[in-house]
Amino acid sequence: QVQLVESGGGLVQAGGSLRLSCAASGSIVSINTMGWYRQTPGNERDLVAQITRSGNTYYLDFVKGRFTISRDNAKNTVYLQMNTLKPEDTGVYNCTANIMTRSTRSYNDYWGRGTQVTVSS
Repeated sequence: QVQLVESGGGLVQAGGSLRLSCAASGSIVSINTMGWYRQTPGNERDLVAQITRSGNTYYLDFVKGRFTISRDNAKNTVYLQMNTLKPEDTGVYNCTANIMTRSTRSYNDYWGRGTQVTVSS
């Protein structure tokens, strides 16, 4: 009913940049908060950045000043611009969104399958 599809991951050298995108599709009425989590082997999933519909943002301390989250409400898409990447940024980045659908008429969390980001030293 609702799909979140990420793109933009890949392999980059330390100091480089990547831009992740996540597009939501389906029977969407409204999207509240959208965000990005990072999963690394043996570690819990960390919230990296989050943005509300009105544009208020949250960043994990480790990425402040390097990452920028933004969204295009008309396209139901969220972006994560990642600059000055470090090897510690490596992981699977999952998109999440709090979405109201035509069938549920309530907000629920949906997840994308993830995109791999690998930063080499």
